[in-house]
Amino acid sequence: MAAFLALAGLAGGPALAAPVKTEHTLSQLVAEGPAVPGQPLWVAMDQTLQDGWHTYWINPGDSGLPTEVTWTLPAGWSAGPLTFPAPHRFTTGPLVNYGYEKATRILARLDVPADAKPGETVTLTAAANWLICADVCVPEDATLTLDVPVAASGTADPAVASLFAEARAALPVPSPYAASVSSTKTAVTLRLAAPGLTEAQVKDAYFFAENPDLVEAGAPQPLSVTKDGLTLTLKPTGRAKPGPVNGILEVTELVNGQPTTQALAIALPAEGAAATPAGGTAAPATSADGAALPLWQAVLFACLGGMVLNLMPCVFPVLSMKAMALVRHQGAHARLHGLVYTAGVLACFAAIAIVLMALRAGGQEIGWGFQLQSPLVVAVLAYVMLLLGLSMSGVFTVGDQFMGAGQGLTQGDGYAASFFTGVLASVVATPCTAPFMGAAVGYALVQPWYVALAVFLALGFGMALPFLALACSPWLLRHLPKPGAWMERLKQVLAFPLYGSAAWLVWVFAVQVGAPGMTGILVGLVLVGFAAWLYGVTHYSEGWARRGGAVAALLALGLAVAAVVPQAGGGVASAASAGGPSGKAVAMTDGFEAFSPATLDKLRADGRPVLVDFTAAWCITCLVNERVALSSDTVHAAFKAHNVALLKGDWTNRDAEITRVLQAHGRSGVPLYLFYRPGQAEADVWPQILTEAQVLEAVGSLPKQSASAQ
Repeated sequence: MAAFLALAGLAGGPALAAPVKTEHTLSQLVAEGPAVPGQPLWVAMDQTLQDGWHTYWINPGDSGLPTEVTWTLPAGWSAGPLTFPAPHRFTTGPLVNYGYEKATRILARLDVPADAKPGETVTLTAAANWLICADVCVPEDATLTLDVPVAASGTADPAVASLFAEARAALPVPSPYAASVSSTKTAVTLRLAAPGLTEAQVKDAYFFAENPDLVEAGAPQPLSVTKDGLTLTLKPTGRAKPGPVNGILEVTELVNGQPTTQALAIALPAEGAAATPAGGTAAPATSADGAALPLWQAVLFACLGGMVLNLMPCVFPVLSMKAMALVRHQGAHARLHGLVYTAGVLACFAAIAIVLMALRAGGQEIGWGFQLQSPLVVAVLAYVMLLLGLSMSGVFTVGDQFMGAGQGLTQGDGYAASFFTGVLASVVATPCTAPFMGAAVGYALVQPWYVALAVFLALGFGMALPFLALACSPWLLRHLPKPGAWMERLKQVLAFPLYGSAAWLVWVFAVQVGAPGMTGILVGLVLVGFAAWLYGVTHYSEGWARRGGAVAALLALGLAVAAVVPQAGGGVASAASAGGPSGKAVAMTDGFEAFSPATLDKLRADGRPVLVDFTAAWCITCLVNERVALSSDTVHAAFKAHNVALLKGDWTNRDAEITRVLQAHGRSGVPLYLFYRPGQAEADVWPQILTEAQVLEAVGSLPKQSASAQ
């Protein structure tokens, strides 16, 4: 009763509604702050329970009922699913129940419409019902209301900050380990790939399954801990149908001699698939049949994906620079160039992997190709491609001083040129995602650093392998064309793919920062061209003319970089101002709407099939797929005939929400295509390389609907 009085005394606070007292429970709604148009508002249903009584989780266990809430909200508002804290076990004889005692706070995300009017006050109503039990069980219900002001901007209310902090602390945390599940008629086996845990550390583990039909709550869950991780053997109910395996794995470890219990969120698309950790932690990769990848298979997939990268349009312009060099190399000289090129690729992939893992360990939600989400990196790469193209066109030639020393890193016949060509090829390869890569990189990002590094190095080795094989094969070298005057003309022709790459990167920069930010990079391109010309005309001069020309060329390059810094530094903000409140950079054309979880949920609730295209302006594979497989009149006629809703998730600039969706499907980069069929719990994941025939086959398998069907 003292707790009841304490909670009632808080009701006068600005962020709390009047509590509603039932026989054994005191309940109220609490908002984290004011409602801001277009932003989510978190609301807690705060309940204090009478001593000795308990309520229930999503899956109540062997008996009981979960808490349910039906919302009545203002027009345009919507509510997400309830977010429950990690439950406790209650044992009564042979029965085991899951739930809460003393107090519980259940969170819900409310989406505030963009047209909500600041200054008004809206009323939120939650019709809640729950079962509360001790020696007997009593169903209770209450209608909870809360008046929330709408403000143009706002922050969390300090008066309730501790309440929401405690509520979030009670939620399960993302699992740092990969998980998988398999089953037979007599056992459901849950495996956690946690090689850092030992039998002496782990004292207990228990899996709370969200689906009450999956496993027997009251059955023992034998635990086995090996050098590879831990395994729980669960007893199936025999009632479960194929579908997602979601739940909470509670692990009790000894930390400094004291038992510490942690609740880990586990989400698997289906039996045999890899775990989808909550909260943005990357899921481990899966093979084509959905099974969790072993290390050897991840390394193999990485190597195959790296080899396919050489066929991607991102990489070809760079490789064309060195392909002709092999014509001049013979024997051991060619082999050494191949090895040095491979070393450059491996060094770059190792650096990318280390930076990526360090940023993710610091809480950054990023994935493959993250550096291309920086407008400054995109601009500098555009300058590099233009310089390389101008050099191959003969505007300037490489010397041994000043600018020549830098440009010589990728031009010429020296070993440094081969090494830095490997580096540059690796950098420009990251916008592309080849087949096999998604599974391998997704696996790597949830493994210990040394395993992740091995997978990234395998990816780099696969990318370098074709060039290395050519360089090390005397038979292949003998069948290359003989050197001659044709090589100079071919070199000039091969400059144009580099110009094309520069133009594409300029377009990516424009998409990222918006049209107003284009001035800087256009001025920069002129300065880069001036620097190349000035260096070319002064390089063979004598004395101060040569040195002055090189210094002036370097100064022009420095000014070119400085010209894009203001726009690149505010790239995301500029894109947001250009593209609307969402900050989405890719234009929503051809019937596509901007992706958001709320939009997806609404479309699925309406019974419509939904295609979600996760893409980025810098992703060549994405753009080719959109042009080849998703843009024809035939495909759009099929979409219309089957009433398919089209959503586009733009990852051009960093977007943590999209990153979490990618990771939830074992991916660390784009493209990702999710096709939701009506009545199907999980999405079909389409291939990373699409054809029009594949799209038409998938859409054609749907029943036809009228365009107005909802």
